[in-house]
Amino acid sequence: MKRIAMLAAVPFALLLQGCGNDPSGPSGSADPIEELPRPLTVVEQQLVGASNRFGFELFRRVHENEEGPNVFLSPLSASMALGMVLNGTAGETWSDMRSALAFDGMSAEEINVSYRSLIDLLTELDPAVRFDIANSVWARQEFDVLPAFYDVVTEYFDAEARSLDFGNPQSAATINEWISDATNGRIEKGIDAITDADMMFLINAIYFNGDWTERFDKSRTHRAPFTRENGSTVQVDMMTGKIPLRLASDSKWSAGELPYGGDAFSMVIVLPRQGVSLADLVREFDAAAWDALTSRLQQNELDVFLPKLRFEYDPWLNDPLIDMGMGRAFSPAADFTRLTPGGGVCLQFVRQKTFIEVDEEGTEAAAVTIGGVGVTSLPPQFRVDRPFLFAIRERLTGTILFMGTIGDPTFQKAEAGPKPAPPC
Repeated sequence: MKRIAMLAAVPFALLLQGCGNDPSGPSGSADPIEELPRPLTVVEQQLVGASNRFGFELFRRVHENEEGPNVFLSPLSASMALGMVLNGTAGETWSDMRSALAFDGMSAEEINVSYRSLIDLLTELDPAVRFDIANSVWARQEFDVLPAFYDVVTEYFDAEARSLDFGNPQSAATINEWISDATNGRIEKGIDAITDADMMFLINAIYFNGDWTERFDKSRTHRAPFTRENGSTVQVDMMTGKIPLRLASDSKWSAGELPYGGDAFSMVIVLPRQGVSLADLVREFDAAAWDALTSRLQQNELDVFLPKLRFEYDPWLNDPLIDMGMGRAFSPAADFTRLTPGGGVCLQFVRQKTFIEVDEEGTEAAAVTIGGVGVTSLPPQFRVDRPFLFAIRERLTGTILFMGTIGDPTFQKAEAGPKPAPPC
């Protein structure tokens, strides 16, 4: 069975009990943040709600198809990368993507303005927590991109827009260097290779690094069993401390929220009750259930047992997004006429790579989402790029005038060897 425990965020387990008197590790020094610097506008609230609804639906579909033990996605990164893609679509392709992203009822202008203000708000909210958002667009040099598209992604997504010689093997390395820089080196490679069909990559990267408001005491970390869903156990490094946190519970789950820095950012952990499978819990949770859970969280303090973890996740999101209604964008019927004159391109792939490390001091996490746009079909080609035989002939009579083989086109002159000795 698949095992996760932080819905739409982090897989791990939290064991809570109300006993023990040892103090926790050193406290953070950040001033508490109790309200936003300004109220969210109506459309900003709509965008946050849409991003969460999209995130839970995407998470559920990825989780259902995952055969490994962990799932770790960034709904925000996926939403933002696809938000850039959305600006290149038109007609039914735009409508389908807007609906799949849960933006029904919002105009393109409202969506873009909300992304812009959300980027500014999240990245500047808590001085004690590092949270970076970066966007970029990379196009093949000969690919005709409409200037209006570049204007939108640079203005509203603060995207770096560049054209590259995709035929140069170093182009993939250049893009991967940007990815590594944007994720503080935690994700080093997002593009494996560039094919002839690839015309553009639209990339979002986010990086998070926050210390717990109350850190765990490293001296109390110890080896302890972690019970997997099939009943087997594995030994893990279990962090331990008396930690202030917010709690909520239901007949099917218990939840704890651990704050970072000034408490603007936090980690919410949801544990299924005995007899409730994790898969069932994931299926039942959506944005409305999540809102109901977080509204019930109440301040408490008790012993917390949390395993240290570090892992990476690398899913292709094509199938889940197609199932969510984006199929047209991935097909030859895609309308990308707001991206390039005449269209003729579609989404070839959407890939997300994530990283997370949780230890006594806090959490470091990173995500990159890449949307690859390519031509719907390559022009017919006859590509002579390996050794070949050839002949020059007179076509009407069929007379062959010359015949040869080429194993190295750079070889220009063959010298006669030593004159052979006369046979007699």
